[in-house]
Formats: sequence, structure tokens, C-alpha cells
Amino acid sequence: QVHLVESGGGLVQAGGSLRLSCAASLRTAGPYNIAWFRQAPGQEREFIVAISWTGGTTTYADSVKGRFTVSRDNAKNMAYLQMNSLRPEDTAAYYCATDPFYLGSDQHRYHSWGQGTQVTVSS
Repeated sequence: QVHLVESGGGLVQAGGSLRLSCAASLRTAGPYNIAWFRQAPGQEREFIVAISWTGGTTTYADSVKGRFTVSRDNAKNMAYLQMNSLRPEDTAAYYCATDPFYLGSDQHRYHSWGQGTQVTVSS
């Protein structure tokens, strides 16, 4: 099981950038895949990106492709989401999630979740 804490959210103008962090505290050893999701008020939780344990495989949602970049540092148990060219429609609570086996866009397949960090993009 993995305990996750997101940080780095805030208020930014359209066109700006933010870098989100996801800190993982492992209660059990072992590799795990990481995904980022977001949820705007009144909307379903939306998949953004997933990255494998080695970082060699990444999958992005079309809505963020070319603007967002995921990375991870396993030595520090950290994952990052660099968000550039932010748009008002990117406003949402952003969550990281992990699973030791699954790597994909289905939120129900991820077993550990953080509490989320709010990103607000003003126009």
C-alpha cells in the first residue's frame, strides 16, 4: 500500500505553468505505476497521464498531450507533473494514484490515491 501526498497546486493565469508533485510513502516495498487524474466541480474524474515504474512507458490523454509532462524519481519516491500552456479548462483538483500492476486510464484499477491539490487557471 502506498500513501500519497500531492502538492504544487495554485492559481495561475492562462498560458502559465505549474509543477505538481506527488510524494509516495511506501508501506510495502515493490514497484508501482503512477497516474495523474483531475476532477472539476460537477464533472467526472478524468485521466491525464500514466507512467510506468521505470518511466519507460507513458500514456497521455489527448487533452494534455504536448502541454503536460510526467516524470518520476524513484530514489526519492516522487512523481511530477509539469503543466505548461495552462488553460481555464485545466482548472480542477489534481490527484495522483498508484497501482503495482495496472498502467492505464481506468481510475477504478488504481488502489492508492492522494488527497488532491487544486489548480485554478484564470482567463
